[in-house]
This record gives sequence, structure tokens and C-alpha cells, in this order.
Amino acid sequence: MSAIATDLRRRMRHPLPGFGLSLGLGMAWLGLIVLLPLAALVVRSAGLGSAGWLHVLHDPRVRAALALSFGASSVAAVIASIAGALVAWVIVRYRFPGRRLMDALVDLPFALPTAVAGIALTAIYAQNGWVGRVFEPFGMKIAYAAPGIVIALIFVGIPFAVRTLQPVLETLGRDQEEAAMSLGASRITTFRRVVLPELAPALLTSFSLAFARALGEYGSVIFIAGNLPFKTEIAPLLIIIRLEEYDYDGAVAIAALLLATSFICLLAINTLIPRLFARKRRDA
Repeated sequence: MSAIATDLRRRMRHPLPGFGLSLGLGMAWLGLIVLLPLAALVVRSAGLGSAGWLHVLHDPRVRAALALSFGASSVAAVIASIAGALVAWVIVRYRFPGRRLMDALVDLPFALPTAVAGIALTAIYAQNGWVGRVFEPFGMKIAYAAPGIVIALIFVGIPFAVRTLQPVLETLGRDQEEAAMSLGASRITTFRRVVLPELAPALLTSFSLAFARALGEYGSVIFIAGNLPFKTEIAPLLIIIRLEEYDYDGAVAIAALLLATSFICLLAINTLIPRLFARKRRDA
């Protein structure tokens, strides 16, 4: 009997190393590629001291760039979450010709080089572009202005929203909706009382992911922004400018602020949001 058990264990042996070795190799790669550079940034930013931080944050150009980046990222994340929810709803709930193509196109911003996306968006929304020339007679400027920055950030943020909401919609089903409508609830009431509560955690997660992605976006924005100081200059571009000026403390301070914000978003996604909605479900 023991021989049979030994032979069975030998056949069921995993092709990968044991847990200890796998964990060690995984943590080593994670530490070298991700944690070590981030730790170096944290240590360098901590060494600035209060005087160094105040010097950086009192710079009007830095405050303007941070305000533009945070404001545009927030607006873009909200729009990307709403648009992503609509796209995910259409892909999951309906069957139509070209559905698979539409599903594949959602991932295009992931694969497309950001510089290519920036050039394409600029060509479309510039004053002589296909869309820009429509708004130009009304004095509305899209490219080289804040609306162009928001559009570029929506472009890179929509895939995060769609891919976050799509699995939730696929597992949601229609039984609860049909039950609510059979009891006399209208479509709006059914969506507000049945569908939306189930989608709310995924919506907040998609917003956080889109916001964190937009906050650090560089390649697709610099082409359409125009990069005018105090007007269309974003924080990631200002980091590059500070490095070219050999102002390493200024670059490190701005980068640390963006890193802290992204970390807060990821913390909310993984801990705060699940706990909040788990508590609401228990109370319900």
C-alpha cells in the first residue's frame, strides 16, 4: 500500500519547485524590479527634509502642474468609468455582428505605443484635424488645451474600466433583474436598486485604476497638451524638465507625491473598498 501511495505522490509531483523556493524567487524578482526602485525613491524623498519639501511645493509652476494633473485625472477617471461601464454592458448583455471585434478593440490602448496614441489624438483634435476643425469656428480649442489632456487620459483609462466591470456583469446574471421587473419595478428602478449596488465596488475600483493610470501618463499627453507652463504642463513632464535642469530634489518630490497618490489608490482597491461594501452587505 505504501508503494502505491509513494508512486501516486511521485506522479502528482508539481513541475514547478516547492513553495519555499518559488516564494523566494518570486519575492527576489519583485524586490529587484519593483520594490528596490520605489524604496530608493522613498528614501531620497525622505531626505529632503521639511525645508526641501516646502521649497518644492511653494513653486507656483509645480502647484499648477499638480493641480492640472490631479484635476484632469479625476475628470478622466469619472468619464472613463461611466463609458467603460456602458461598453462592458453592451459587450456582455448583447449579441451583435462585430461584438468580438469591439471586445478586442478595448485592449488597443494597452498595446498601442503611447507616443503613437498621442500623435493620433493630436492629429484628430488639432484645429485642422477631423474633429478640431468642427469646434474651431466656435472658438473651442481641444488640442493644446485642458480638454485634449482629458481626452488622452480617457483613452488610456477606458480599458481599465471595461476589464474591471466586464467579469462582474458576466457573473451578475439576469434573475434578480427579471424578478424586480416582474414585481412592477421600472427599468430605471431595477438598475438603481438591483444592478447598481452590485456594480458599485467594481465602479469604484475602475475609477481608482483609471485615476492612478492617468496620473502617471506621459507619452500620450505631451503631444496633445502643448506643454505650456501654468496652462497645459502636467506633473510627469515637469519631472523630466526638473531632471534636465539637474534639479533632482524637485523631480524626486514631485515623483514621490505621484507615487503616494497611486499607492493610496491601490490600497483603497485592495482593502478599503472591499471592507466598505462587505460591511454594507452585512448591515443589509
